[in-house]
Amino acid sequence: MLFWKKKFRIAALLTGGLLACSMFTGCGGGNAAADEIVVGSNFELTGNVAQYGSNAAKGFRLAVKEINDAGGINGKKIKIVEADNKSDAAESVNAATKLISDDKVVALIGPAVTANVIAESQVATDNKVAVIAPAATNPDVTVENGAVKPFIFRSCFIDPQQGEVMAQFAAQDLNAKTAVLYLDSSSDYSKSLGKVFKEKFEAAGGQVVMEEAFLAKDQDFKAALTKIQTANADVIFVPAYYEEVGKIVKQARELGITAAILGTDGWDDSKVVDIAGQDALNNTFFCTHFFEGDEDVQAFLNSYNAEYKEAPNVFAALGYDSGKMLIDAIQRGGTDSEKIRDNIETIKDLKVGTGTITMDAATHNPIKGIVVIENKDGGRDLRTKIAPQG
Repeated sequence: MLFWKKKFRIAALLTGGLLACSMFTGCGGGNAAADEIVVGSNFELTGNVAQYGSNAAKGFRLAVKEINDAGGINGKKIKIVEADNKSDAAESVNAATKLISDDKVVALIGPAVTANVIAESQVATDNKVAVIAPAATNPDVTVENGAVKPFIFRSCFIDPQQGEVMAQFAAQDLNAKTAVLYLDSSSDYSKSLGKVFKEKFEAAGGQVVMEEAFLAKDQDFKAALTKIQTANADVIFVPAYYEEVGKIVKQARELGITAAILGTDGWDDSKVVDIAGQDALNNTFFCTHFFEGDEDVQAFLNSYNAEYKEAPNVFAALGYDSGKMLIDAIQRGGTDSEKIRDNIETIKDLKVGTGTITMDAATHNPIKGIVVIENKDGGRDLRTKIAPQG
């Protein structure tokens, strides 16, 4: 682990400078103007997971736009300096280094995915600059060797919570006795969720009877699905992202697989209906951060739609939540970086886009609700809602 961190720190020093940046009020660096609070956005704007980082960045921008339109914080407007980490861990270190050293940001939002957040963590910690990761669900993002990373936080729940919720849902709500795992072997997210689901499902009396794997960006899943079909399991657990999920569900139904197919927050994008087809998605379920029918999320949904003329996906919602958390921390204690860290750690009952968040100081994970959604005839129904635990 120490060698791994050192590698990225060396990369930050050896690799040439970054990259395009953009801001609400122009592009540049150095100290903030007297009427500005400079914050950093380190997201995957290009590269293989650009759809996740780009949406998270849009949510973050909206949170900042709202506070700026309302007059800012104590008369100061927030200025975002954006860096594109190109969906790469080493570039995430470069981006964080530039934002901290050159642009003098007081905090960082992003990256979106686990590997890139972990890569950035050391440089942020060394410089005592707080990071809020919108969508990095692996427990190692905020806790290492049993100790919380003092400057690293997140606005999403973690993989074990999702895996446990879906295992319990399969066993209790669907009365499933057998399950198949179909995992993205190129994704730590997918593998981590599969491990937790298996442990919790079997603890509840179920049995995982088969495990199969695919790779991100695969197009044809029918060979593996044909094997899965022979297991005749009650449920198939596919913790992956919507692009592959849509194709998997479509091809599974074409083969005649009628079993319930379960997933996690990576499913949470309206494009999954376009890919799979609404009929194929019937009898599928996934857990996520919010349900669009909840009264608590209407203000965010309306604001996002007015700004971007589209509905937010889960990455946009979590980017917005991260922005609200940072704004709250600055409002309560000013722009000193260490004070921002302290105030993020003490967030309590904060209203954000997806509901309400309280920060667990021991883990830097948010205490927040979780919902299980059923895809039905092209729409989405709330199947169950689990209150925040902690």
